Amino acid sequence: MNPLFSKLLVDVARKRIEKRQLKKGTITYQDIVPVVNNLKVEISHAVKESIFIIIGVFSAGFGLKGFLLPNHFIDGGATGISLLLQNITSLSLGILLLIVNIPFLLLATRTINTKFAIKSFIAITFLAVVVHFVNYPTITEDKLLIAVFGGFFLGLGIGMAMRGGSVIDGTEVLAIYLSRKFSLTIGDVLLLINIVIFSVGAYTLSIETALYAILTYLAAAKTVDFVVDGVEEYVGVTIISAHHNALQDMITTKLGRACTIYAGKGGYESKGKGHDKDIIYTIVTRLELAKLHTEIDKIDKSAFIVMGIVKDLRGGMIKKKPLK
Repeated sequence: MNPLFSKLLVDVARKRIEKRQLKKGTITYQDIVPVVNNLKVEISHAVKESIFIIIGVFSAGFGLKGFLLPNHFIDGGATGISLLLQNITSLSLGILLLIVNIPFLLLATRTINTKFAIKSFIAITFLAVVVHFVNYPTITEDKLLIAVFGGFFLGLGIGMAMRGGSVIDGTEVLAIYLSRKFSLTIGDVLLLINIVIFSVGAYTLSIETALYAILTYLAAAKTVDFVVDGVEEYVGVTIISAHHNALQDMITTKLGRACTIYAGKGGYESKGKGHDKDIIYTIVTRLELAKLHTEIDKIDKSAFIVMGIVKDLRGGMIKKKPLK
């Protein structure tokens, strides 16, 4: 590491210790090391999140100015509201993006936290600047391509910004807030918001534009899912079987996957008495699930198996080792 940068980290760590009064008297090397390590982690994560947001902003800008804006298309969410207002007023899209998202960002300070709201405000401001000043080429005039690829690049931008810990479309914040107030899911709230936007679009522009806007929204939403959750879907598998030792050996040696063993007790037996048993939990990708089922059936066809989608994971072996 650069000596100047190392010295700067040490100085910052020393000031943090002094400010928090973690220790009275002389500050030793052992006191500084953990604080410096935490600073390194914070900086590396901040850099990674900033890169995600920058890529997301330029991607969203490309989707807006390269596809949707020149052809008077709209989308869902706060971006769709901004596009709709841009089509019926003379205001710049960059200014509208800021104006429309400000109420959602203020709500974010209450619903999530202030740090998230500030980061999102910076990301949206950056998007407004990019949309206003960067001259993207108009890619096509084919309406189907505009709807699909405009939605793709916009969704890619929204998803990358979310991976960076911010949003460039504030309606997600409103959806979280309303879902806590009423018995609705976030998806239900977003659907209702977008129905209103598309209905207004059909009235002010045309029904055809509104239908293409729905296609744009679907393309963007699916792209966001891929970016945020990952293209490779993971499945958590819980196995309960009397042959748990053989299943554990199969997973670790034959498939080359790690697993976790829980100590469990049956809660329902014909004689009214439970018994101790080991419960196996492992994670595989969707593509590996068929082979896992085959190997389980070889050992115990009556094994009780529970599967659930895992949105994302970190650490462990699954991303490092291919299935044997």
